[in-house]
Amino acid sequence: MDGGTAEAVSGPGRASFPFPYTPYRIQEQFMAALYAALEAGRVGIFESPTGTGKSLSLICGALSWLRDFEEKKQQEEARLLAPEGSGQEEKKQPLVSGGPMCPNSRDASGEPDWITAFVQKKEEQDLVHRLKEEQVKRKKREERLEKIRHNVQLKYAAKRKRSEEDEMKHLLQLSKEILSEGAGAAVPEQLDHNEEELILAEYESDEEKKVASGLEEDDDDDLEEEHVTKIYYCSRTHSQLSQFVHEVQKSPFGKNTRLVSLGSRQNLCVNEEVRRLGALQLINDRCTEMQKNKHERKSDAEVEGKKRRVSRTVCPFYSYEQMQFLRDEVLVEVKDIEQLVTLGKEIKACPYYGSRYAIPAAQLVVLPYQMLLHEATRNAAGIILKDQVVIIDEAHNLIDTITCIHSAEVSGSQLCCAHSQLLQYMERYSKRLKAKNLMYIKQILYLLERFVVMLGGNVNQNPSCQAVSRTGTELKSINDFLFQSQIDNINLFKVQRYCEKSLISRKLFGFVERYGNPAPAVKTNKENQKLAGLQNFLMTLQQGSYKEGPLQSPPVEADNDQLRAASPLMHIEGFLSALTNANEDGRVILNRQGTIGQSSLKFLLLNPAVHFAKVVKECRAVIIAGGTMQPVADFREQLLSCAGVDPARIVEFSCGHVIPPENILPIVLCSGPSNQQLEFTYQTRDLPQMMDETGRILCNLCNVVPGGVVCFFPSYDYEKQVYAHWEKTGLLTRLATKKKIFQEPKKANQVEQVLVEYAKCIKRCSQAGGQMTGALLLSVVGGKMSEGINFSDDLGRCVIMVGMPYPNIKSPELQEKMTWLDKTMPRAASHAPSRMLIENLCMKAVNQSIGRAIRHQKDFASILLLDHRYSRPAILNKLPQWIRERTQVKPAFGSAFAELRKVRTFFSRTAAEIVSCCIHLYFLQTFSLVL
Repeated sequence: MDGGTAEAVSGPGRASFPFPYTPYRIQEQFMAALYAALEAGRVGIFESPTGTGKSLSLICGALSWLRDFEEKKQQEEARLLAPEGSGQEEKKQPLVSGGPMCPNSRDASGEPDWITAFVQKKEEQDLVHRLKEEQVKRKKREERLEKIRHNVQLKYAAKRKRSEEDEMKHLLQLSKEILSEGAGAAVPEQLDHNEEELILAEYESDEEKKVASGLEEDDDDDLEEEHVTKIYYCSRTHSQLSQFVHEVQKSPFGKNTRLVSLGSRQNLCVNEEVRRLGALQLINDRCTEMQKNKHERKSDAEVEGKKRRVSRTVCPFYSYEQMQFLRDEVLVEVKDIEQLVTLGKEIKACPYYGSRYAIPAAQLVVLPYQMLLHEATRNAAGIILKDQVVIIDEAHNLIDTITCIHSAEVSGSQLCCAHSQLLQYMERYSKRLKAKNLMYIKQILYLLERFVVMLGGNVNQNPSCQAVSRTGTELKSINDFLFQSQIDNINLFKVQRYCEKSLISRKLFGFVERYGNPAPAVKTNKENQKLAGLQNFLMTLQQGSYKEGPLQSPPVEADNDQLRAASPLMHIEGFLSALTNANEDGRVILNRQGTIGQSSLKFLLLNPAVHFAKVVKECRAVIIAGGTMQPVADFREQLLSCAGVDPARIVEFSCGHVIPPENILPIVLCSGPSNQQLEFTYQTRDLPQMMDETGRILCNLCNVVPGGVVCFFPSYDYEKQVYAHWEKTGLLTRLATKKKIFQEPKKANQVEQVLVEYAKCIKRCSQAGGQMTGALLLSVVGGKMSEGINFSDDLGRCVIMVGMPYPNIKSPELQEKMTWLDKTMPRAASHAPSRMLIENLCMKAVNQSIGRAIRHQKDFASILLLDHRYSRPAILNKLPQWIRERTQVKPAFGSAFAELRKVRTFFSRTAAEIVSCCIHLYFLQTFSLVL
């Protein structure tokens, strides 16, 4: 691929941008605007449609700025560290104006001149000293990485050394086992190795810990390294991040950029024993426990004489030396998650921790949303945002993402099950637990009991058998919930910290895994008799859940259900954490259904800006980017304004598409072939004539549009209702003569199969010819196919939107959000904030759905919006700019059908077919015939 250079059209300090090929004009504009925003420290909202090379524009624009920034910084350092000589005479001059200093002279602040001069001189000396230290560290790092880059033998030296260490450890372990046989005094209650690990370690709260101990932080002291200026790039999914890393590898910056990919333990763990746990929370807890065991080993010698300690499992991949080597390997060459895991397996080093050690020296850090937007996760990863740059890609759902990350829901079954498990755990190990552990366990038991009482139940009874006397949904403020549940006297911050540090949910899971799951041929003894109640209780819960849920479910969903049943405390910890939010920022929703088991408590975050505020305040610049960011009012008002961002700091950029204007035809259709006005409100959309008119439109389009037609409905229920109506009236049969009909499945594991069959049918029809012209896919807005699926080329020659997919305003959560917005946000000239929210939610969903069609420069399609309400200026303005500029409003179906002939979609049709289309059009316009 030929390299190219993009000329900047505006913005300070950059005339051109390195690029792997000759860029589009809109890419040049995008990079120039991005560079200017980063240089000025702005918060930018950037929109670049899919197919316009957004990722490469982000990479080349942002890394160009970073390269220039580093060069300027080094030039400034060189100037300050220049050897004394020519500038010596200037330095001897007084640092304050006003001629020679005299003892009694004073500056504007009232301080004597000699004090001001001394302070300035001291600041200069400190700055020079700090710059020298940074320069030395930078040179050492560059030399080390360069050595690794060019010396292949170093790559295998650490691997050989690790193999030798493993062999030595194995021999030492065998020796210890032989020597320890028959030795040691008996403990009060003999427990085997596995059960010993279920006992909670002695707990000390933060204020009780002594600073002098420092045993646990020995390794970390060596890891302290100053964070260079860097760019944090985050996106939604693992595949999107991997795709971005591959784009970096192909870019002009791929060879000399220090990039590190961060991920969850689920993606990065190379310890098969831990990976087999499957669920993310279990993997996290087990990993943390193994690191804790490693540090506890250091202090075992102090108590060796008091009693024999059982050896606890540590992770063999958690080696400081090997992780340092992995860190350097990551910084030397750009690697994605898969390559990082492969490297970790080869050198037997943990990629999860090794990649984190690379953060300080990295120039580009690639990470998922949750790791950046959740403060506790951010801090645990060692991410420091001070004066750094953050780019959030695929950010159209950023507000919803922040809300979901900080919201939590627990069911009555989970609360009762957690209480039963924890109570029996405490009874089993009460003699082995320290007083502090017992105190916190009793507090957690009390919290669980009060939560069930708030739902109207009793924690000591089976939740599936307890009927709720008063069903319905009730919303409470956080403070009201705490007072009414009588837990306002408990410090939830301390309880949350205890759960996090003590790993109690992990211990409880191990306890249930050992005793709670019924197993065949289990010997009956006193221990099993004690825990029989727990087994029976779990069995009744499982039987109850089987009755309620579907008989067959995907394996992933089954694993999640098993985790909820086996370790409900893990989910409850999230709810406890949510209750520590400020009173005005959230609400607690009590959802009382038929039984206590079916009822739930949910924390709803109303103000996502409170968690985004620290990001925008600490960072030098923040870029929120996406293919479809319209309408941007939500980002400005709900997120940025509420986070305290100065409006002058916010900049917006939206570029057009690379396709020619004739390759897309967006049409707002106000009426159908029989002149029935199209208005799909909740009151009218169920009318037979509305469903008939929709069918007639589809019949006409399927007669002339080749390839695939994708039709989006507002909901699964409405799509099912329309399908049944068409089946009853025979319209479905008429549709099927031209295109094979596919329906979007509700289950995620069936989506790929439907898409494959849909694509095969279109390809088969295009090759064979004949009466069948392709396929029709009936999809749902907000469903599995409205985001992340590309209907490029023949897969989507026409995209149809039936009605306006407004959210359900009767939802208690949405009603509370609307009330909160009306109270906190300033009222617009035309609409209340709550009304604006409803419209924006609707149009975001529309924009995501209709953006599925045009995916590259040579693609072409038509877009039909079936509802006259789309013609309102306020609604039209919420469409993406590149679609809005080309949208035509057609009051009648005939004129819309005439426009469709001009679209390139029909250029591939034969002359006879075009004549046939014109005849159909003539009859429609003249006689309003229903085809």
